[in-house]
Amino acid sequence: MSKQIDFTCSKCSAAWRKSGSTNCWSVDPENQPAKPGNCPTRDHSDIIKESFELYKGDAEDARMASVAAKVEGLCYQPIPGSDAINARWTRVEDTIAFAKLMGYQKIGMATCIGLLDETNRLAAILEAQGFKPVSVCCKSGSIDKLELGLTEAEKVRPNTFEPACNPVAQARLLNRAGTDLNIIVGLCVGHDILFTKYCDAPVTTLVVKDRVAGHNPVSVLYGQNFYYKRLQKQPVLQDD
Repeated sequence: MSKQIDFTCSKCSAAWRKSGSTNCWSVDPENQPAKPGNCPTRDHSDIIKESFELYKGDAEDARMASVAAKVEGLCYQPIPGSDAINARWTRVEDTIAFAKLMGYQKIGMATCIGLLDETNRLAAILEAQGFKPVSVCCKSGSIDKLELGLTEAEKVRPNTFEPACNPVAQARLLNRAGTDLNIIVGLCVGHDILFTKYCDAPVTTLVVKDRVAGHNPVSVLYGQNFYYKRLQKQPVLQDD
């Protein structure tokens, strides 16, 4: 029987809080904290090294890795005479810089119908930055959810016409448009997975759907000791 593998990099947050560094990132590599018990680099250094080889040379993966690392550096503003750094770019600016350095021209946007205004604002920014924006709405085709096998009771508004999202169509339409990069703007969980699966072009996410938290899901993590304590005490869905 093969050994069960359970990586727990998230637990290094405790080491970070205590010493200000982890085994992966330490100002003094000679005195870095020890690897935690389930550290991926402990028994799986072969994957680490083999994967890093993909970032070398002139292949597309290597270009992406190099450009992404350059953009990461550009995201911060060094302060002369200080070791402090200031973040200076938003996610929108990060995305624009990455696309420019990759030489992309046509940018696809897979948008939720509830974020058409935000997508139009993004399109204006992309156009001003020299790109050709193309957008496709999640409800393209306007096909009722009943055709998915759902019941009226499972709709958001029962006994009304309610179109289903069509993320595969969004992907294929953007494929047909010949986009160089696709941006997800608020697609639902699951729909974003299908969209990414069927895209020919690389995909990045600008807006993550969160209807309650104003599309800022990390707020749930910050508030789980108070407002969202229920997530640690009760199941989101009952077994029945």
